[in-house]
Amino acid sequence: MSRIPKILFFALIVRPVVLFVLGLNKRGMNNLPQNGPAVLAANHNSHLDTLVLMSLYPLSALHKLRPVAAADYFFRNAILKWFALSCIGIVPLDRTGETDREKLFAPCHEALDQGDILILYPEGSRGKPEERGRLRKGLFYLLKERKATPITPVLMNGLGYVLPKGEALIVPYCCDVIIGRAIKAESNPKQFIEHLSNSFDELEQYCLSKELR
Repeated sequence: MSRIPKILFFALIVRPVVLFVLGLNKRGMNNLPQNGPAVLAANHNSHLDTLVLMSLYPLSALHKLRPVAAADYFFRNAILKWFALSCIGIVPLDRTGETDREKLFAPCHEALDQGDILILYPEGSRGKPEERGRLRKGLFYLLKERKATPITPVLMNGLGYVLPKGEALIVPYCCDVIIGRAIKAESNPKQFIEHLSNSFDELEQYCLSKELR
């Protein structure tokens, strides 16, 4: 698949928005994985989350970033499907519950085998603005047999106010992107969820935008 639409979309639209509309406090940039297989595990409050995360990387590395996203949402029509695949490069995930776990994660494993960096939201879906939801176990089961794959926790704050769920108008706001040190998958799902949740708690203390409210 051509990389040109993705590069043009981020160079001409995403980066100017991030640069001129968002006041972005970035911390821990040196913790971002530069090569895969790897996973960025972030909280999720806005459609902008993925775009902001991807904008942290140079344009030359965008082809390695593969957000895991709901097929039923992004494949609703031909135009949205083309945009999701060509401009974002998503790994489509079937949320109908009709696919067994092995087949469900097959596209993710294929991407990791190619050395890609997955962007994944352990909460599963967008929550209310700046409210962290319950972490689900999907990431644990995805990496159950790939314990060597590093998982980099990322906490974002403020983007839920910039573009809340169900809204189409971007509102300028100061936001945070705090990147933690990579962790590894645990042998127990409960322990893994606790470890990841604790990582988010630690990163939250560096969010400057919380002090503005």
